[in-house]
Order: sequence, then structure tokens, then C-alpha cells
Amino acid sequence: MENTQRPTAPAEATRPENRPNRVVELLLADRHSLPLSIALHLVPGVLIVAVYLLLVQPLMRAINYPSLLGWAIALAIVLFPILFGLLWLGRKRTGRYSLRPVLGYLDKPVPRGRLVAIVAVLIVWFLGVSTALTVVDNAVYEAFFTWLPFDGAGGSATTYLDGYSRTVMLITLLICLPFTGFALPLIEEYYFRGFLMPRLAHLGGWAPVLSAVLFSLYHLWSPWVFLSRVIFFLPGPWLVWKLKDIRLSIGMHVGTTLLLATLGPIAVILGVI
Repeated sequence: MENTQRPTAPAEATRPENRPNRVVELLLADRHSLPLSIALHLVPGVLIVAVYLLLVQPLMRAINYPSLLGWAIALAIVLFPILFGLLWLGRKRTGRYSLRPVLGYLDKPVPRGRLVAIVAVLIVWFLGVSTALTVVDNAVYEAFFTWLPFDGAGGSATTYLDGYSRTVMLITLLICLPFTGFALPLIEEYYFRGFLMPRLAHLGGWAPVLSAVLFSLYHLWSPWVFLSRVIFFLPGPWLVWKLKDIRLSIGMHVGTTLLLATLGPIAVILGVI
């Protein structure tokens, strides 16, 4: 008798599109190993420095524009793909592009009035402590980091603009404002606080400390600010961990950078810098 039985169709789970992706599973796990977390914190910083030195710094020299613009470009080249990567992970988890399935601390448990008050205090802390520690930053730079091949590097916040005309400084600051003032720090908060820090929850109270330390190390383009950055930045991650609301560190980080990025052009117009 002729065997009319057809070959068994492959099971759904064996189809390539339905097979588990090991990398996706690793990234979306509830818990990241310490080596993985360190790598995910620091690799973006390495990429930013590489993009700046290999591509952007030569371009800034060619067009004679401040390195501040160059760093904004390098950050955008690395951080925007990270944002799209988070959205892609959200699609892998739920079938649609969304950050909510992959980020933590999004349930907004802190009432709006209390949130505004805490963020205001955090911004004052951030500005006050970072300004007070500028002397330390300058000393660390002069002692250990003058060899760095970054144009305009230095402990002062304005060294990236020194030596350029007022027009060039104003154009640079206005171009950078929506990026370094808002979009880029927001992506950093989504990635470092929303995606990475919840996956360190097994460390308990050390999770926000490690988050702040690794985030400070990630800034490889300004290593002389490492110590002061840990000090003025730590309250944000700690409160996010304690109160389970990412809006606290977003408010502190984006609020401060947006304020400074807005005051920069005004200072140039008024002749303050």
C-alpha cells in the first residue's frame, strides 16, 4: 500500500522566527549578572569616545567649531540607536514598539505635588554640589588628565567653548540645546535607570550606588568629574530605587541639563561668557 502520510510539519517553536533569541533573553532577564551589567553600562561610553575621536573631532577641527558640538553629535550617534534598541526589545516582548515592557519604575507611585517638590530639591542639590566641587574637578584634571586627546578638555564647564567667537558659541549652544539639554539625558535615564538598574535589584540598597558609580564611569570623555558626579548624582538613582518612580531621576537629570542648556545661550547674548 502506498504510504500517503505527509512529512510532519515543523513545530511552531522550531521555526526560525519563533526560536528564542539568546541575546534577547539575556537582555530582558529580570536579573543581570554583574559582569554583564558593567559591560552594558560602560560599552556605550567606549563607543561615544571612539566615535568622537575617529569621526567627530576631525570634523569639528575642519569646520572650526567647539568640541561641545562634537560631543553632542557623538552622544547622539550612540544613544539614539540605544533608544531604538530598547523599543525593539519592547517589540520582541509584546509585538509592538514600546518602552513600557522593558523599563522599570514606570508606575508613577509618587503623587505629583510631592514629585515636583522632590525634583526641585534634587535640582538645587545637583547644581549646588556640582558647582562647589568644580575646584576639585579642576585639581583632578590638572593632576591626572591633561594628557587626554580631547579638544577643549578641562575642569571648567566653559573650556569646551573657549577661544571661539560669540556667534559660533551661540550657534553651538542653540544646536546642542534640544539634544544635550533634553533628548540625550532623557535617553540616558531610560537606559541606565529604567532598563539597567531594575535588573540590579538583587543587590538591594547597593543597586542605586552601583548605578551611580557605573553611570559616572560611563562618562569616559570627562573622567576628572567621576568623584563629584557620583556625589551630586547619587540621590536621583537612590530615590528612584527607594520610591520606585523613574520620574525622580528624569526630573533631576533632564531638569538640570535643560536649565543649564537654556541659560548658556542667554549668557552668551548678555556677554557673561
